[in-house]
Amino acid sequence: MNANPFPHRHLLGIQGLTPLEIGHLLDLSDGFVDHNRQAEKKRETLKGRTIINLFFENSTRTRTSFELAAKRLGADVINMQVSTSSVVKGETLIDTAMTLNAMHADVLCVRHPDSGAVKLLSDKVNCAVINGGDGTHEHPTQALLDALTIRRRKGQLSGLLVAICGDVLHSRVARSNIYLLNAMGARVRLVAPKTLLPAKAERLGAEVFHDMAAGLKDVDIVMMLRVQNERMQGSYIPSIREYFHFFGLDYDKLKEAKPDALIMHPGPMNRGVEIDSEVADDFERSVIREQVEMGVAVRMACLVVLTRNLPSAKPNHV
Repeated sequence: MNANPFPHRHLLGIQGLTPLEIGHLLDLSDGFVDHNRQAEKKRETLKGRTIINLFFENSTRTRTSFELAAKRLGADVINMQVSTSSVVKGETLIDTAMTLNAMHADVLCVRHPDSGAVKLLSDKVNCAVINGGDGTHEHPTQALLDALTIRRRKGQLSGLLVAICGDVLHSRVARSNIYLLNAMGARVRLVAPKTLLPAKAERLGAEVFHDMAAGLKDVDIVMMLRVQNERMQGSYIPSIREYFHFFGLDYDKLKEAKPDALIMHPGPMNRGVEIDSEVADDFERSVIREQVEMGVAVRMACLVVLTRNLPSAKPNHV
């Protein structure tokens, strides 16, 4: 009897997933990349399934990616505009869960500004839940699409040296990437000013640098993070100009990395703040557009594995 390669009911984070489970998601995603490049992209794998996108934070890129993934698998998709819903009028998260249960959705894709809110919702709904980003906690599908992008370019994750640079303190993307890269045998460096690092950042499983030249020395991957001004209450950086001078990625700083080092960014980019436009658009080394493409494939894979685990689900064939 074959064991289920991904036995989880929800995908709330990368932390706790085994290398085999992560590898299964990446392998499945790989097949969807090739499928999405064909003229005929539609499948009926999730025909009859209902996917709800519930975004308490704006994110055109992630929400559209989930929507496209579900539609390419043949599912029915509902986008709930939380800003105009009863949630804003005082409806609690528990009330929202009761409403969603009455709709009999199969998968809920949720983004929320508070860490832990997606986990709370997952405990109250009958369907599967995918975390589309919660506060500063985790963003698992972003880490998976980053890993898929790296693996397709470099052939592996194990043994690579990855520098995650910038606003680590407020970044759920950084946290999920650290967990995944460590699990898959890569080495992680965090490069940021002290004000933009969490307390005791080393405990996350990464080396910490406060200087870009030292932090980028001989790395295989340079992963820049967006400066999240909307989450900053207080003075974290002296000025945008000074931040770019010391921590913005330009060709001068990039010289320290390996000649074939890849440049990544989860988007949306603040050009001239965390990354120079010329570097971001470098056709040879920047894989930022590839990351967007990988996002649809990864979310297709996540929808497939979670619907397989629904109690009433019949086997789906990919």
